[in-house]
Amino acid sequence: MKKIIFLVLMLITMNIINAQQLQYPKTKKVDIVENYHGTMVADPYRWLEDENSPETKQWIQEQNKLTFSYLEKIPFREKLRKYYEEIWNYERMGTPSERQDKIYYFKNTGLQNQSVFYQKDIKSGVKRVILDPNQWDAKGTTSLSALSFSPDNKYLAYGISKAGSDWVEIFVFDMIAMRLLPDHIKWAKFTNIAWYKDGFFYSGYEIKDSSKALTAKNEYHKVYYHKIGTTQQKDKLIYENNDYPLRNYVIQTDRNEKYAFLYETEATSGLQLYVSKLPIKNNSFQLLFSGFENDYSLVDIIDNVAYFMTNDNAPNYKLIKVALDKQPFTIETVINESKNVLNGISATKDYWVIHYQVDVKSKMYLADKTGKILNEIEIPAMGTVTGVSTYYEHNNIYFTFTSYIYPPTIFKYNADAKTLTEFFKTSLNFNPDNYITEQVFYTSKDGTKIPMFITHKKDIKLDGNNPTLLYGYGGFNISVLPTFSTKIIPFLEKGGIYAVPNIRGGGEYGKEWHEAGTKERKQNVFDDFIAAAEYLISHNYTSPSKLAINGGSNGGLLVGAVMTQRPDLFKVALPAVGVMDMLRYHKFTIGWAWVGDYGSSDNPEDFKYLYAYSPLHNIREGVEYPATLVTTADHDDRVVPAHSFKFIATLQEKQTGNNPVLIRIETEAGHGGGKPMSKVIDEVTDVFAFMMFNLGMDF
Repeated sequence: MKKIIFLVLMLITMNIINAQQLQYPKTKKVDIVENYHGTMVADPYRWLEDENSPETKQWIQEQNKLTFSYLEKIPFREKLRKYYEEIWNYERMGTPSERQDKIYYFKNTGLQNQSVFYQKDIKSGVKRVILDPNQWDAKGTTSLSALSFSPDNKYLAYGISKAGSDWVEIFVFDMIAMRLLPDHIKWAKFTNIAWYKDGFFYSGYEIKDSSKALTAKNEYHKVYYHKIGTTQQKDKLIYENNDYPLRNYVIQTDRNEKYAFLYETEATSGLQLYVSKLPIKNNSFQLLFSGFENDYSLVDIIDNVAYFMTNDNAPNYKLIKVALDKQPFTIETVINESKNVLNGISATKDYWVIHYQVDVKSKMYLADKTGKILNEIEIPAMGTVTGVSTYYEHNNIYFTFTSYIYPPTIFKYNADAKTLTEFFKTSLNFNPDNYITEQVFYTSKDGTKIPMFITHKKDIKLDGNNPTLLYGYGGFNISVLPTFSTKIIPFLEKGGIYAVPNIRGGGEYGKEWHEAGTKERKQNVFDDFIAAAEYLISHNYTSPSKLAINGGSNGGLLVGAVMTQRPDLFKVALPAVGVMDMLRYHKFTIGWAWVGDYGSSDNPEDFKYLYAYSPLHNIREGVEYPATLVTTADHDDRVVPAHSFKFIATLQEKQTGNNPVLIRIETEAGHGGGKPMSKVIDEVTDVFAFMMFNLGMDF
C-alpha cells in the first residue's frame, strides 16, 4: 500500500513539475539556407557554431540556468548524489605493467579527481608516486593522456590534456634523478610517443589561431623528432604530406630501435603502413601495406620478422608475418582467421597471449611463437578481459576481468608455471549474487540476429512495468563489451533493467559487422536499436512509458536518430556529446576522419541518406518527443558542442506536450576522457536523476 501511495505522489510531483510550462530561452534564428545538390536546407541556428561569440556564451548560461532549475526540483537528486559519492569512494587500480624489477600502475583512493601513477619495487614492496595530476590543477581538469618509457627506462615521456581536450602537451620525467625536465611540447594531437636514442617521435599540427583550436578543422598532420634537453623550436620535422591535408601520421619504433613504422590514416579504420630502418633518412620509408581498406597492428618482431594482426581478406582478423630484411616483402599467414573475432595478441618473452571474442565474450589462450595454442587461460565468468599487459623481458601476464555484475578485478598469469592468481580486487560495496545478466538474441528489421545483454535483480517480475535503460553505440568498429559500471548500481537497486544490444556498426563480429552499419547501411544501426526496444516491450521487460535510451558520441547520434524516428517508443532520451548535424560534421576538428563510417554531404549520393536520418534535420513540428536531457561540454573538440546546441534549440522550438527537452553543458570538460571524478559524479547524478524521475522512479 505504501508503495502505491508513493507512486501516486511521485506521479503527481512529476506531472506538476513537467506541466509547469518551461520557458525555454529564446534562441534567435538567422536566414541561412544552403543548397545541397539541389535541395535547399535551412540552418537557422548556425550562429551557435561560434563558441567564442558573446551571444553563444549568453545562450549557454541561459540554457544551463533553466536546466539546473529543473534538476533542483527533483526531490531525490541530492540523496542520489550522496549515494554516488559513497559507492564511488572505493580503491581501484589499473592493469599494472612490470618492467625490470618494478611494477607501474595507476591507482585511485576513491574520490580523487584523477588517478595517480605509482612505481612499486617488486622485492622490497616500496611504493612511490611518480605522477599525480591532482597536484597540477586544483579543479582536477588536467589529466594524463599518454605514457611512454624509454627502452632503458631512464626517461618517462607523458602527455597531459587540459579540460578534456584532444590537444596534448608532452613532458619528460627523469626516472633516475626523479625530477621533471624542462622539455615541453605543445599542440601535439592524435599522437603516440615513440622513442629512438635520446629522444622520441610525436605527431601534431601547426596552429596559427589558438582561439579556434577547439573547432577548426585539423589539417596537415606532421611527425616530429624531439631530442631530450632541447626546445620544441629545435624539433626536427620527420614527415609531412601536403598533398593530403586530411590524413594523419604516427610513427612506432621497435624495442631494439632498428625499425620505424609509419601509419598513415584517412579515417578511423583502414591504413597504409610504411617501414624504414633507423635512423630515418630522406625517402627511406618503404610501402609495406597499401590502400586504406584494411587494418594492421604490430604484435612482435623476432629476428627481423614482423608479426601483424590484420583483417586483410580476414574479416575476423588473422596473424601474418613479414621479413623486413628481404626484398620484395612477402607475407605469410601464421594464425588463420577463425569463426570468432581475434581481438588481440600480446607478446611476452617466450609466448603470445591470444584474445578471442566469442559472441561478445572473452576467451584467452596461451600460444608459442609459432602460433600453436598451448592452453586456455581460464577466466572467472562470462565477461570481458581488458588491459592485457605483457613485456618482452618476462612471461608474466596481467589483465583485468569484468562484466556487468563483476567489478573490475586484476589477475596475474605466469605463463611458465601456468598459474592464475588474483592480483587486485576492488572493495566496492556491491553484491553480484543479487543480480543476473542474460544474453539473448533478437531479430532486427531485415532478419539479422542481434545479441543483447540484459542485467537486473534476480527477483524481478516481467510484468511490462519495469523501468529500463537501453544503451547503444553501433559504430567505428568499436565493440561494446560486458563491463561493470558503477553509475547504474542505484538504478538496478531500485528495480531497473539495464539492456545493451550489440548492434551493427561495431566490431563485435568483425569487419563485416562493422561495415553493415556504415554509410548507406547506417539505418541498420537504428533499426537494430529500435528492434531491441521492441523486443524488451514484447517480452514484458518494460513498456514505452518506462523505457529510456542512452548513448554517447556516435551513440549520441544513435539516440538522436531513433528518438526522431520513433518518438512513440521511448519515455526518456539521453544523447551525450552526439553527432547531430550530419551535413556539417566533417567541417570541424577531426570530423573529416568519420567520412569512412558516415559518408559526406559533399557527395550527392551520401547526402540523400545523411539528410534522411540526420537528427537535427528530422525534428518535426507537432510531435511530442521523449523527455530529453542532452549533455555536452564546452571543451569538446572531438564532437564540437555546436551539434548539441543546434539540436536542442530545434527541439525546444518544435516540441509539443509536457515532456521537458533540456541541455546540460559542462564547463572545462571535453568529450569525456580525463574528466575529474567530481564532475563525473555531478553529471551522472543529474542524468540519472532526470531519467529516474521521468520514469516515475524514486531513490
